Amino acid sequence: MARRRISATDGLSALAAVEAGSTQRTDTATAVRFLLEELAELAPGKSVEVRVPPFGAVQCVGGLTHTRGTPPNVIETDAETWIGIATGRLSWEEAKAGAKVFASGSRANLDGLLPVIRRAS
Repeated sequence: MARRRISATDGLSALAAVEAGSTQRTDTATAVRFLLEELAELAPGKSVEVRVPPFGAVQCVGGLTHTRGTPPNVIETDAETWIGIATGRLSWEEAKAGAKVFASGSRANLDGLLPVIRRAS
């Protein structure tokens, strides 16, 4: 189980603020980290590292465990794209096709794991 640092209340509040148009760095950082924690809960493991610089990174997805150095499977994206794919406003396929996601490694794929949280329409 992933170690939680952000409560659901704080995470959802920050996410709501960002979705409402907030450009506050603290809102974005909290929303990104909360959604990364949600991914780690849904897909525990250490075979894929998802990075959203400069806000956070998480290891997830079961399989071979990575312990040091650059992981063999890395996914990296910006905060706006991460929030979009993690909430379902943007599909994994759309993000990849639009070159908004860098994915390296044979297991660097989040298809089927997203969205990690569904927002009311």
